[in-house]
Formats: sequence, structure tokens, C-alpha cells
Amino acid sequence: MPCIYLSLVLTLLILLILLGLRVWLQGRRKSRRAQDGGPAVAFFHPYCNAGGGGERVLWCSLRALMNRYPNVSFVVYTGDNGVTGEQILEGARQHFNITLPRPVTFIFLRHRRLVEAASYPHFTLLGQSLGSMFLGSEALTAFVPDLYIDSMGYAFTIPIFRYLGGCKAASYVHYPTVSTDMLSVVRERNPRFNNADFISRNPVLSALKVVYYCCFALLYGLAGSCSDVVMVNSTWTLRHILALWRCPSRTIIVYPPCDVRAFLDIPLEDEEELEEDWEELGSEEDGKGGGDRKCHSIVSVGQFRPEKDHPLQIRAFRKLLDRKGDGPRGREALRLVLIGGCRNQEDEDRVLMLQGLCQELGISDRVNFKLNIPFEELKRELVNATIGLHTMWNEHFGIGVVECMAAGTIVLAHKSGGPKLDIVVPHEGRQTGFLADSEDGYAAAMETILAMSPSAKLEIKRAARESVGRFSDQEFEACFLAATESLLNELEQ
Repeated sequence: MPCIYLSLVLTLLILLILLGLRVWLQGRRKSRRAQDGGPAVAFFHPYCNAGGGGERVLWCSLRALMNRYPNVSFVVYTGDNGVTGEQILEGARQHFNITLPRPVTFIFLRHRRLVEAASYPHFTLLGQSLGSMFLGSEALTAFVPDLYIDSMGYAFTIPIFRYLGGCKAASYVHYPTVSTDMLSVVRERNPRFNNADFISRNPVLSALKVVYYCCFALLYGLAGSCSDVVMVNSTWTLRHILALWRCPSRTIIVYPPCDVRAFLDIPLEDEEELEEDWEELGSEEDGKGGGDRKCHSIVSVGQFRPEKDHPLQIRAFRKLLDRKGDGPRGREALRLVLIGGCRNQEDEDRVLMLQGLCQELGISDRVNFKLNIPFEELKRELVNATIGLHTMWNEHFGIGVVECMAAGTIVLAHKSGGPKLDIVVPHEGRQTGFLADSEDGYAAAMETILAMSPSAKLEIKRAARESVGRFSDQEFEACFLAATESLLNELEQ
């Protein structure tokens, strides 16, 4: 009995503390609004200076809201303490050519390490999620907004702002923290980058991991469902969020903005002229042009992370070379170009492993690695490529696939996730690319593309380029404003 009484007293004490904290925070929000004379919108984006696709979503969202709502002030919670607000805005201008029409206030958080995977070698998902709650609490106590927008996928921060801060809440989900596909991988004991071999080989450990994932998925769904508006970046993400968060009436697809303008002004190559070049190449015996336009280049763009599955690209390319054989239009006429960035030493070691795989397969002379190259060189490689290669399983969207299509490269993407459901889909009844999911499938598809007539290739390129208008900055901003309009209108009343 004493234990029961003690538990009741402690529970009551915690509830009183939370209630007092809620009253204090909401009082701060009301006094701040009275002083500022208008509502405030805050984005939770601890890595806003990273320069990736998620950051493009952040800056395009801010620009759209600033232009639409002149009486609203804006705040960004960030953990980028090594730079100033001015440097962050300059980085957005350089990376994305985005300049905000009005000032934005940055709240610099001191404990971003709490959400970094390296801090949790075991139970990483749970550790990062609990860490995000502490980081979100730091953000809320520093500034209490009227509308809170989680733009990086930290769902466990939403109930803190919603129920303690009394804020309206919205979220933009790039990728579900846990998914039904992850559960399937563990249940079926398939070794993948997020399912270690020693776990997949052990039935007990696999069963325990399934229980862990199921419990975490339940908590993740409860946290995410606290959002008033849920925006997701693809059909694949939508399906998983609906299964986990269970709020279909508040969930909408808003495709991420892809900056394809730099590619759209490039004329699509006249394949008839290219065929003349091939006739010229066939008569050459000195092997020249291994790196010029007469050589069919197959280009892959993506960071050298394990989930990108570069080994699949290399092995499929080896099978393609075996199918094509030797000769001026065979092995010597093909090259694989792997373009990507290395975030750390682990990624650099992965590149060395991939280079070792090329040597082992005897194709080192036909594979080029290009690391951290400038945009102009990336643009040149895409424009000159015949095939744009993508092999990530269940890529939530696939900005690199969109860029390849805009550049006039025939895309061969993984038959899953965003590429399958949203990007490489028929446009007005016309084919926009190819899909595959195995070494043999990729090799066969590449051989099919290379054997196509010039007119057939050009038709696919035109359809693909026309289809990418769905992913422009303007389309994103219109959809984002439509999704958040009801919340902003409530704030201005």
C-alpha cells in the first residue's frame, strides 16, 4: 500500500508540474504576441545549414509564407552554432538561389548532439527520439510560437509544442522514422544496412527487434497524430504515415521542390547526330573517346551511403559489359560514372571498398568515381549521360532521379518507393523511364535502353522532361500554402 500511495503522489506531482509549465508557457506566448502585435510561426530544423533537399523545403516554405502573410513573424530553431544567422541565409542563397523577402529570427539550440545517431550506438531510434524531446523542450522554453512546424521529421517534438506550449502544429515528413517495410525486413531476417548480420542470423534477436520496432512504431504514431496538418513528400511516405499516424483527413502529399531550371534550358540532344558519331567511332581502332561524348556514360548521383546500394550498380554494370562483349560498341564504348559526396571518413572508406569491388570484377578501367564535384561539372555529366542510374530500395522520393529526367537522361531507377509511385510514371500516356530491382533486371534494362532507336529515346526524354514540372518550386509553394492556409487564417483572427 505505501508504494501505491507514493506512486499516486508522484503522479499527481508530475501532473501539477506539467500544468504549471503549460500555464507559464502559454502566458509567455500571449504576452509575446501582445508585444509583437501579430502571430509567430516557428520551424524546427536543427540542421538548417546542411544544404540538402530538406533544407530546400525549409527555405521555400519560409519564402512562400513570408510573401503570403506580411503580418506574421518567423523563427527557425537550429543547432548550427558555428555560424551566424547571416551566414546561414547566405548559404541558402548560394546553395539554392533563395533569398527571403523579410528577416527571420534564428534560435540557436545548444544540445543538438542529443539527436545525432552517433550518440546512440544501440537503440538508436529510441535514443534520437527521446533526445529530440529534450531538444524540443529547449526550443519551446526559448521561444513559444503560435504555429509550430516540424520540417525535419522529429515527430516526438509535436506533442510538446501542442500540449505544453498550446501551439498549433504542422509537420512535413520526408521519411517515416520507422516503417512497415523496416518491420518486414526484420521479420524476414533479411540483412540490410539497418539490420546487422548478427541480428538477422539470430531468431531470438530478430524477434526482440521486431517487438522493439512495434513498440516504437506505436509511440511514433501517437506522437505524429498530434499534428493539426501533416504534409508528406511522396505516395510511399503517405502510405506509411497513414498506417502509423492514422489521421487521413489531415494528411496531404506536397512534393518537395526540385531546382530543375538549370537543366530545362538545355536542348535535348538530336539522337540522329549521335548515331553519326557512333558510325565514326566504329571505324576508330585507337580507343580514343573513352571519356568523350561518343562513349555511352551511365551516371549515378547520390551520397556514398550504404542505403544507396552502389555495389548493385557496379555488379549490374559488370553484367551489362558481359552481355555487350568487346568491340567499339561493346565494353570500350561504355563507362559507369559514380558521382556523390562523402560526409565523413566512413563514407570515404566505403568509396575505397567500392573501388576494390571494381578491381575484383575486372572493370576498374570502365568505372569513374567523382567525389564532391561542383554543380557545373555535375550538370555536364548529366547532360552527356545516356542513362541515369538509381538503385536505392524504397527511396522516399528521389530528387536525383528528377534532376536526371530534367537533364534529358533516360532514367533507370529502383522499382520501389518514390521513383516507382511518383516520378518514373507515365506522363500523358507516354513512358518516362525504366524500373528494375535486381542485377539481371538492371543489366537487361540498360541493354534495352542502349539498343533503342534514336527517335524512341528522344520521345522518352521529352516525356520525362515535361513531367518534372510537377516538382518545381512554384508548385511546391502553391501546395504548401494550400495545406497550411487554415492554420494561418486561424492565427490571424
